[in-house]
Amino acid sequence: MHEPHSAAPRMFGLVLHHLREQAGLSQRELGKRALYDHTRISRAEKGEILPAAEQVEALDGALSAGGLLCALRHAAGPSGVAPFLGVAGVYDSEPVMLDMQTPDGRSVRVTLSRREFAQLLASGTLASVLPGLGDPDQAQRIARVIDRPSRIDDDVIDYFRRVLAEHYSADKMIGARSLLRPVLAQIDVLDDLRRGAGARHAEPLLQVLAQYAEMAGWLHQDLGQLETAMHWSRRAAEWAQCAGDTQMAAYMLVRQSNIACLTDDYAAVVHLAAAARRSPSGLEPKLSALAAQQQARGLVMLGEHNKCFTLLDEATDVLHEHPQVSHPQVPVYLHYYDLDTLQEQSAACYRAAGRADTAATILEEQIGKLPKNLTRDRGHLTAKLAVAVSQSEPDPGRATHLGQEALNVAQSTGSARIRRELRALDTELTQRWPDHANTRSFHEMLVAV
Repeated sequence: MHEPHSAAPRMFGLVLHHLREQAGLSQRELGKRALYDHTRISRAEKGEILPAAEQVEALDGALSAGGLLCALRHAAGPSGVAPFLGVAGVYDSEPVMLDMQTPDGRSVRVTLSRREFAQLLASGTLASVLPGLGDPDQAQRIARVIDRPSRIDDDVIDYFRRVLAEHYSADKMIGARSLLRPVLAQIDVLDDLRRGAGARHAEPLLQVLAQYAEMAGWLHQDLGQLETAMHWSRRAAEWAQCAGDTQMAAYMLVRQSNIACLTDDYAAVVHLAAAARRSPSGLEPKLSALAAQQQARGLVMLGEHNKCFTLLDEATDVLHEHPQVSHPQVPVYLHYYDLDTLQEQSAACYRAAGRADTAATILEEQIGKLPKNLTRDRGHLTAKLAVAVSQSEPDPGRATHLGQEALNVAQSTGSARIRRELRALDTELTQRWPDHANTRSFHEMLVAV
């Protein structure tokens, strides 16, 4: 029998048992179909053995598992990664539901006891759900808390904060497509812990939950799923209010304003951002500047150009006076929000005000300052630059070249924000140079993907 620390056979056995039961087959019947000894199937389901790869392939085919069993068998190797989609737990004494995705796109849900889930977590088998548990002591601590939420402590909460900070850094490089599943899985784990946590840790947990929900809203927004993005943003605001985190609650009004901008509801953009600036408690200066910037973005689209640039000037003054956040626990984005970010965001206002040449100059400068590894962010700014260039230069050549560069990033990251800018570029090119070869070439590439 495998040692307790080797959880891969147990995970494989749980899924094999689930798929066999779902197919309505006995172990003997499955053995006949897969040409595999039914007694070894029994041992595999108990986690006592891990079948050889060729036998797993036969079992996968007999159960129409879509490659899931093969993927789990591969994940048992030293470099394998289990195909987890997410985890949904309920109350303390009830089971955990582990969702897995087959290579052909189907989802399989497996039921685990909370103790089984904790054991798999401690073994590292669920690293895609809770990454970064390289320290065995930390892994055991998290596992014990999953098994009994009343054991949660400050170190566990700090672990989730650190993981979230890593997600923010990764998002700028690889985009939302790769991050959404682990973030949603971690929200499920945190929400489960919230249900069983004691009074002392309830508010810190709610605060972290709000931060994760904000991240989920952002990732859905980047993927173009605006309705779901708004759902998670409102959920984040709710958790922030319950935690007494007035800074995050105000920040979520800004986030909702940002989403409203993508639906062309510019009145809502202004109203939500203005509401954030009226926070009853002392507002973090950087958050005040961000809300002013967002309000300006709505105003320029409503034709209020003077008010727009007055607010941008106010935001600039605030960031000059407050280059650092006043408290480490403010929303994560505010730690990165600075004069360069404000300048880059102001390009949209200049473009909307008919000053595309100024917008292009700003974007060129900001792209030059970006680190090379921030692929998604560089692609987004390049797409915005392409639109500004198409509006300010007499020839489509440079604009289409920039558009092609950004399109490659959109394909690799799945960023709908980049695609949105590229659709605007396509419209601009078609209106200004409908018969130009570069226009036709770019349009064909855009519609092809």
